[in-house]
Amino acid sequence: MAPRPYWKGYLKLSLVSCSIALSPATSSSERISFRQVNKETGNRIRYKKVDSETGDEVPTEQIGKGYETGKNEFLIMDDDELEAVELESTHTIEIDQFVPFAQIDKRYYDQPYYIVPNDEVGVEAFTVIRDAMVGKGVTALGRVVMNKRERVMALEPWGKGLLGTSLHYPYEIRKAEDYFNDIPDVKIAPDMLKLAEHIVEQKEGEFQPDLFVDHYEEAVVEILKKKQANIPLKKSAERPAAPKNVINLMDALRKSIGAESAKAPAKASSAKKKKKAAGQREMLLPIAGKKPAKETAKEAAKESAKGAARRKAG
Repeated sequence: MAPRPYWKGYLKLSLVSCSIALSPATSSSERISFRQVNKETGNRIRYKKVDSETGDEVPTEQIGKGYETGKNEFLIMDDDELEAVELESTHTIEIDQFVPFAQIDKRYYDQPYYIVPNDEVGVEAFTVIRDAMVGKGVTALGRVVMNKRERVMALEPWGKGLLGTSLHYPYEIRKAEDYFNDIPDVKIAPDMLKLAEHIVEQKEGEFQPDLFVDHYEEAVVEILKKKQANIPLKKSAERPAAPKNVINLMDALRKSIGAESAKAPAKASSAKKKKKAAGQREMLLPIAGKKPAKETAKEAAKESAKGAARRKAG
């Protein structure tokens, strides 16, 4: 069952509109997370909201929003005053423009969302808007209010639904020139460039995100298993020395080609390489003696094959 929608409203293209539901396309809830605790009692640490001057705890109903106009000076705003800023995009994503997908600067992308029709009546209108974008090969740009802020959103066909990605505003994007201008212009020798291109070719492949491995997460899970089993943990070792500066770049490129050739990675199908992403409860301390169903099935098949071979030999 899909999680509850994050936002409900309408998708509007000119005079065509339909009811839609919007849900986050990503989640970080599966990551290992830690709570702050009292090391002596093992109890969780809780925080109280207090007045910065009096030190008194402030009840929830007295906490409001304030815009800082000067040092320790705030212009207090009530929620109803902010909600008075009525925008059409509060309940509607109105498509303003269609642009080629490739034209959108990747720096502007923020958070992705899945968009689906929210009732049977609007399915036809939703489908015609989606299929029109597929036919023209374009992305729609619209506006939506989330968390009381209006955001520009890029909408593109994604399977049977739409993928909406909120975009940053220009004032949120830092200028690349501020970081790149100090990089000196260097002329690279053609033969050196060819060696580098050869290394790139050796590492070429398909984009397969299901093969991504979070090595830190796996290491933390192993530590937690040992901790639960009361196995002594090693203390952090010294960090490995930083790589030495390359003295002869050409030699380093040649050695890199040799090293990559020696690895000769077998390009197995993605189906064989896929790993099931286990949840935290599955990863921590599996019951001893139990084997995965696939492993048990394989062993049963092997035993059956051996028995058949013995009967045939007899």
